[in-house]
Amino acid sequence: MFFVETISALNEKLESFGSFVTVGFVPTMGALHEGHLSLVKQAVSETNIVVVSIFVNPTQFNDPKDLERYPRTLDADLQLLEKTGCQIVFAPGVNEIYPEPDNRKFNFGELESVMEGLHRPGHFNGVAQVVSKLFEIVKPEKAYFGLKDFQQLTIIKNMVAQLNLPVQSVPCSIIREESGLAMSSRNELLSAEERKNAAVISETLF
Repeated sequence: MFFVETISALNEKLESFGSFVTVGFVPTMGALHEGHLSLVKQAVSETNIVVVSIFVNPTQFNDPKDLERYPRTLDADLQLLEKTGCQIVFAPGVNEIYPEPDNRKFNFGELESVMEGLHRPGHFNGVAQVVSKLFEIVKPEKAYFGLKDFQQLTIIKNMVAQLNLPVQSVPCSIIREESGLAMSSRNELLSAEERKNAAVISETLF
């Protein structure tokens, strides 16, 4: 498994695998758990070369405090990824992805103003900015996303259609904790009592 932090190093490594390979891509913000690893394992089973990105994207946080406290566990993430069979981990800095401010505004209509979008204005525009940039950098044939973030997956499919990108967005099953709570990096921010209470959501839905 190769670890790279720059676009040039990533390109060099991808080119070393030759032209006749299928690239699978799993974009993440790190703090990895079994949900992320299931995406990587599916990508490994369906493509020749798998790239996993680890990048906490500042443009999708409308609350600076939320960005500041988002869990960052790079060393532990790399240890987990070693066991999955992925070939490349791409962990760029902010200046590598945004050498200049990204002022693009995407129009997702009502899709971005309901559910999560209603409470996090600008969030999905930031998601579209970073994922479109990562698609342009990695140039994957397939990209893998968990159905836990169903609205995000729908936004990304819409963005891919708008920009006419040659990427297939692959939906992957939700992975849950024993309590039924969907696995999420943000679960690490919950107290034991909050984690217990959160499990009521999936219990009620089921």
